[in-house]
Amino acid sequence: MQWGIPKIWEDGRCYIIGGGASIIKQFEIPEDLVNQVIDKKKSIAEYSSYFYSLHNKHVIGVNMAYQLGDWIDIVFFGDKGFFLKNKESLGKLNNIRVGCVPYVKDIGWIKYVSKDKNKTKGISSTPNKIAWNGNSGGAAINLAYQLGAKQIILVGFDMNVDEKERQWWHQLYAKRDTEKGKRIFARHKDYFSHIAEDAHRLGVEIINANPDSAIDNFRKVHIKQIL
Repeated sequence: MQWGIPKIWEDGRCYIIGGGASIIKQFEIPEDLVNQVIDKKKSIAEYSSYFYSLHNKHVIGVNMAYQLGDWIDIVFFGDKGFFLKNKESLGKLNNIRVGCVPYVKDIGWIKYVSKDKNKTKGISSTPNKIAWNGNSGGAAINLAYQLGAKQIILVGFDMNVDEKERQWWHQLYAKRDTEKGKRIFARHKDYFSHIAEDAHRLGVEIINANPDSAIDNFRKVHIKQIL
């Protein structure tokens, strides 16, 4: 069933946690802990205390960010494969869980939001719809707009690899060749120019909290300048 997206963050600020590896440095997560999570000796939940400054903020967690804790207000995903692999864990959460893949529209504990077929890039202003933008992070920006946010802070929106050639802050997805990852990031990055144009038109400020991000369409700051 289609979710009637409520304006719960009307004129407010929203943080969106993406998958970029910059999060490790931005939130000063120790490398030994990162390695233990990568080796599956510890869970992502062990990172939670390093995000303490976000615990009382409006937050959308994209994909694996759902494992950070119940302080994530909304868990968002747009990929059927991700959902099927994480369905059992997602089903146990108390967070609001939102998906834009049609497969989940009849699952009662998921808020289903449909993709706007008439607008695949940028920000859809059609009620209860979002532009897919080729990736869950881009779609989550549209969800934040539909929730009423007027300032959106992007966290971990890198679209590149770090100095250790990590593509994500958790490395828990199936391994993929670094060069292939760079090509995928380059393809995804193209959508953000459309998002920036629509955000300006709609009066929404988007800030990229990673000075080294490959996304150059928004003002860039370090997360400490925002929190």
